[in-house]
Amino acid sequence: MSPAFVVSLLGAESTGKTTLAGELGLALANRGRGVAVVGEALREFCDRHGRTPRQDEQSGLAAEQTRRIDEAAGAAQIVIADTTALMIAVYSDIVFGDTGLYAAAEADQRRCDLTLVTALDLPWLADGLQRDGPHVRGPVDDRVRAALARSGVAFETIAGRGPTRLEAALAAIDRAEAARA
Repeated sequence: MSPAFVVSLLGAESTGKTTLAGELGLALANRGRGVAVVGEALREFCDRHGRTPRQDEQSGLAAEQTRRIDEAAGAAQIVIADTTALMIAVYSDIVFGDTGLYAAAEADQRRCDLTLVTALDLPWLADGLQRDGPHVRGPVDDRVRAALARSGVAFETIAGRGPTRLEAALAAIDRAEAARA
């Protein structure tokens, strides 16, 4: 187990994961914590290549997301991961019908100290190549929750807008850190 406390943010598209990751990083840094916010490898891939990944590129992206989280955990007190390999596995399942990434992604997810799943309560917003549409959010959310249940990973659902969402996530982190201690 890493000495860092690793928080992962999972959820369907346009549910505020990236915004929440940045807000959590700032709030925890303001508490005097050494924080690393790990960005989304998939988002960077889409921005860099101007397209979504092919099926044969999914496993490499999942491995890269895990590598980044592990690297950050070696250098920070607390890591906020804006998604994990599990989200790539879910999208590989939805887009390509490929369930082959789940086993490794679920094992990686079990290494996180806290998993937060963002609720579907925010309005859907288009965001470049990564957005399939609001009709995909329900099936993605269902698969995320099923994968977490299958792998025995407990999670908290984070809902609300603005400060309410941030306060709920911070409270979940505080509870989980207290339980770990």
